[in-house]
Amino acid sequence: MISDQEKYLNLATQKRDGSFVNTPVWFAQAGLENIYFVFSLNNAGKVKRIRNFSGVKVAPCTFKGKLTASWQEASATLVDDEETINRARCHFRNKYGLTMRVSDFFSRLVGNYQRRQYIVINLE
Repeated sequence: MISDQEKYLNLATQKRDGSFVNTPVWFAQAGLENIYFVFSLNNAGKVKRIRNFSGVKVAPCTFKGKLTASWQEASATLVDDEETINRARCHFRNKYGLTMRVSDFFSRLVGNYQRRQYIVINLE
């Protein structure tokens, strides 16, 4: 289990050639469950890779992606239903507070807010 006290999660998504691409991302834990929310732009590479391969690896990391613990196997699902998206937004706002609200503001300002793709990660 990854603590919600961590700020960043390194998300490794699989390419067609079998190699992995590591990306540090914000994440929010869904209560006390081993379920985590992540978001990205809907046309980002990690989203395209998750469409092809739902198996991912995750590990807590620093802002620059340096791991602070070992990798864990997980599965990722792209979220489309509004109820889950609203739940994810709530968890992000609770965790990141003002930082998330400022990020949301600027994301709306440049038109990226509606282009966000939310991802649910289940640890195995």
